[in-house]
Amino acid sequence: MTAQTPVLREHGNSYNIFILVLTIFSLAIMVLLFLPITQAERDLLTLYDNAVCVIFLFDFAFNLAGAKPRRAYFIGQGGWLDLLGSIPSFGFIPFTALFRLARVSRLTRITRLLRGQAGKDLILDVLRNRSQYAMFITILLAGIVLSVGSILVLEFESRSADPNVNITTGGDAIWWGLVTITTVGYGDFFPVTLMGRLTGIFVMFAGIGIIGALASILASLLVSSSAPADPAPEAPSGGGPMADPTGTSAIVEELAGLRAEVAGQRAEIAALRATLGDGGN
Repeated sequence: MTAQTPVLREHGNSYNIFILVLTIFSLAIMVLLFLPITQAERDLLTLYDNAVCVIFLFDFAFNLAGAKPRRAYFIGQGGWLDLLGSIPSFGFIPFTALFRLARVSRLTRITRLLRGQAGKDLILDVLRNRSQYAMFITILLAGIVLSVGSILVLEFESRSADPNVNITTGGDAIWWGLVTITTVGYGDFFPVTLMGRLTGIFVMFAGIGIIGALASILASLLVSSSAPADPAPEAPSGGGPMADPTGTSAIVEELAGLRAEVAGQRAEIAALRATLGDGGN
């Protein structure tokens, strides 16, 4: 009885880059959680950390479901480390945050996979699947800008002694980030410190680019889905090769037919002249 060949779930380069950046982001959050920060900042970082854990849990389940046998991924490819690094904090930050170190194995695997591809092949893959790359990168940038902007504005505003400070909790920072990045600007929460306003300028300009990119991607998807597909060239009868899509062979055949017809007419005219000549004699 032959052993079953392991089959693992394969991902495109755009998905691997998405997971790679998300892994680096989660490791940065882990480092920040061990720094002396305020409770509001800790709560906000924990929220983002748990959100990333949910994404990684879905990624783990997706990879496990596509592996045959499943132990080939869980044991052979370090899937158990992916599961360990995807456990949410549940309030035990000093201990469960260390589980994020298990994601280093995934980081190493993706880096090795991307490094194994030639630069030219990666560029060609980007050109062939540019809509897929654009979608992943735009969503990733939106999440990073929102999270980084809210963390920074909460850091600058919550530590300020200005009595007009109104962004003091993680919820306030997230709401301000969402309103700013979507260019809505309700004005119910706003930064009053210099560094907070500089952060707001960064989020505003980034939001304009992200919204424009999303609109462009949506428009391209709508245009591509509504455009009629070109009919495939039909093969000639008799099982011969597929017809030339440029029509060159058809033109050549038509010219050959015209030449044969002209040659026949010339022969008929010559025969008619000969008949008339014999009748005159």
